[in-house]
Amino acid sequence: MTLRNVLRRGVLATVAASTTFGSVVTPAVGDPAHDGSDFHAGAPGAGDPYFPFAGNGGFDVRNYTLLLSYRPRSHQLSGTAVVSALATENLSRFDLDLRRDMAVSSVAVDGHRAHYVRSGKQELVITPQSKLHAGRPFTVVVSYAGRPRPVIDPDGSLDGWIPTDDGAFVAGEPQGSPSWFPGSDHPSDKATFTTIVTVPKGISVVGNGRLVAHASYRDRQTFVWREDKPMATYLSTVSLGRFQVTRSRTPDGIPVYVAVDPRERAASAGVVAQIPAIIDYFERLFGPYPFGSTGAIIDHAHFVGYALETQTRPLFDRAPDAVNLAHELSHQWYGDSVSLTRWKEIWLNEGFASYASWLWSGHSGGPTPQQLFNRIYATPANDSFWKIPPANPGGPAGIFAGPIYARGAMTLQALRVKLGDRVFFQIMRDWAREHRYGNARISAFIRLAEHDSGTNLRSFFDTWLYRPAKPTSW
Repeated sequence: MTLRNVLRRGVLATVAASTTFGSVVTPAVGDPAHDGSDFHAGAPGAGDPYFPFAGNGGFDVRNYTLLLSYRPRSHQLSGTAVVSALATENLSRFDLDLRRDMAVSSVAVDGHRAHYVRSGKQELVITPQSKLHAGRPFTVVVSYAGRPRPVIDPDGSLDGWIPTDDGAFVAGEPQGSPSWFPGSDHPSDKATFTTIVTVPKGISVVGNGRLVAHASYRDRQTFVWREDKPMATYLSTVSLGRFQVTRSRTPDGIPVYVAVDPRERAASAGVVAQIPAIIDYFERLFGPYPFGSTGAIIDHAHFVGYALETQTRPLFDRAPDAVNLAHELSHQWYGDSVSLTRWKEIWLNEGFASYASWLWSGHSGGPTPQQLFNRIYATPANDSFWKIPPANPGGPAGIFAGPIYARGAMTLQALRVKLGDRVFFQIMRDWAREHRYGNARISAFIRLAEHDSGTNLRSFFDTWLYRPAKPTSW
């Protein structure tokens, strides 16, 4: 099917309409034009102490529609971002996050050209012609282009748009999404996404959610991906390269879409075949899978050095083993659907996913969670491992430190032993259900655990999550 046929059949038009691409219908609320309200600039960050300029204040993004074109040979990206949002404050101006490698050519708010300036490393400061009243929806259209570069994280890792020898490995945790599109880059501001990406023939684009259209025209082709559940910006991806695609379904009928670089095919074949079984197992433990599709993207980009739980379809820099695959898939419940509110509390993501991978290990014939707990607990008390408590990484450079994962998983195994399987897995299911598609704090998990167990657990969690020492009694 050619791109012209897709347009003629209305596929892209339907996607655009469903994502508020175009005019915004204002709800019937009282006219605040003469109410004497004060207007002010939205905050340039979401208030996260680890990443002060991540996200933005004064509005809530509801949907992103990203129209992108990329040429791998020149590494040139051009795009138009349509950001649909709701003002939560009376705004005279507001910010979006976009790295300076992306040159902005125009900005419009509700169809009218807006003034904009750049500030700092990533603040795009926008002043609309008309002030924005709290409670009113608005649409921002930003046109931009450039050669995206990865962001260097506080721990020295690369994230964001990472060029590869045949495309790009696009992984945004914790601060990489502004390298390729303007948005409110904090997990507390989740939104739905449509990405429409045009690349040369022979290159595939793999994104989040469902592939709703794929069309070719001359030497170019366009992929349209739609994620209709709320998603944090760092979980978005449009990884591209020369992938081989396989499709299957889980026992519950969830579509599985796997894209593998041919150089990783042999090493990954047996592992990715386990995706349906892993999802089925986790559904029995944690409750219904929260999204409409699943799968994996396995690139050949070993220099990246990590995998990421990009929503619906985790992203790997090489063929994973089954435990690593289980870790990233479990994030769909814990991290993607239930998201953290502050980066300091990343235990809610990584401790939970690490423990889920322990569960899969025991279920599939490997070491059991208690055996893994015992191995790590044998670490001497004076080892530096015990100096980093899971609920306090010490700063942004420590959010991916080993104890956040390993001691974080130990916390859940200790809780399971203390409360018993019935209560423990009820807590895990309730957590996934009560905060589905939202954000939560560690304090809320402690309250839930106490509610479900009928037990005062303050001392337990203080010992395991907050004290920089080896737990000896709990």
